Amino acid sequence: MILVILLVSGYLGLSWHFIGHWRGVSPWPRQPGREHFLLGALLVVHALVLMLPVLRFGALSMGVGTALSLLAWIMLLIFWTGSYFARMDGLQVFLVPLAAIGVLMAEVLPIPHTLYEINNPAFLLHLLVSLLAYSLFAIGALLAVLMLLQERALHDRRFALARRMPPLLVLENLMFQTLGTGFVLLTCSLISGVFFAEEVFGRAVPLSHKVVFAFLSWLVFGGLLLGRKLHGWRGRIAIRWTLAGFALLLFGYIGSKVVLQFFLHKL
Repeated sequence: MILVILLVSGYLGLSWHFIGHWRGVSPWPRQPGREHFLLGALLVVHALVLMLPVLRFGALSMGVGTALSLLAWIMLLIFWTGSYFARMDGLQVFLVPLAAIGVLMAEVLPIPHTLYEINNPAFLLHLLVSLLAYSLFAIGALLAVLMLLQERALHDRRFALARRMPPLLVLENLMFQTLGTGFVLLTCSLISGVFFAEEVFGRAVPLSHKVVFAFLSWLVFGGLLLGRKLHGWRGRIAIRWTLAGFALLLFGYIGSKVVLQFFLHKL
């Protein structure tokens, strides 16, 4: 509990700092080096908090709260690592508060009855690939939102806000790179989940709405990437396709967990 309090307090403090600078009202100057170090330390503490149930039960809990906390951690880790190689300013305004919410939900929401054994390497690999794909698509969706905000800021001549975000072209290229990697991982996840279910889960996986929505999302992102390559799709078209694909993925993954855990009590 002490680790959780420290973690949430750190995330909320960083959120206040980043949102204040986003709005131009923070009294503290930006210090990227210290911010990066503090975020890295919080990621380590977050990883420890996520590992505690595994050490306690010897199995993995994947309820709604834990799933959100784990996804937020992976997204922040991708952001923290990617910041060394590309300008990703603006994403932290969304990702850090999301991480705080995820940690709180993991503590508040009840632990589901079903726990997953961690001695199945095929299942763990499938889970890791799936979570990485979902996290990358979530980052791609946030980049699409940043593109909309940047476009509106430039249109309304709010140049102070526009300067706090990367240029539109940089955001667009980063979004497509993120979506391309996520598409490859989602393809691997679908193949391993559908065609190698016996090896991964130890049983055949039925054609559920979760699989259907994941496949529909795969079609949307595949269509977007193909349209980008063949027809040079960009701007509003790319943003709409990105948000639509992520909405399908989110509804299929998180939506199914909410229904199963809180309405059908089967998780």
